[in-house]
Amino acid sequence: MGIILVYDITDEKSFENIQNWMKSIKENASAGVERLLLGNKCDMEAKRKVQKEQADKLAREHGIRFFETSAKSSMNVDEAFSSLARDILLKSASRRSGNGNKPPSTDLKTCDKKNTKCSLG
Repeated sequence: MGIILVYDITDEKSFENIQNWMKSIKENASAGVERLLLGNKCDMEAKRKVQKEQADKLAREHGIRFFETSAKSSMNVDEAFSSLARDILLKSASRRSGNGNKPPSTDLKTCDKKNTKCSLG
């Protein structure tokens, strides 16, 4: 019901591969599957190769949420998974109620609870 696409912000090739994964999802996954784009390793800002704006633009083009996370420090990991779970639940509730439109979901852009440079898109 949900797919998380992860790239490494320090590896441009991993970001370039996201387009291939998007195409594969479109061709093979269930219609309407929720997707989430994650830029991992945001704790390694000095080695960044993929700018946040690039990923934000890609996410907007595909109509999906985008987060920058750090698996090492757990920055925004819970928020990203919670966001995906919430979107899946909202879509499921919408289908059960007969409303095919996706209801608006809460935006988590104000997180940053550890006061680091990692940010949400």
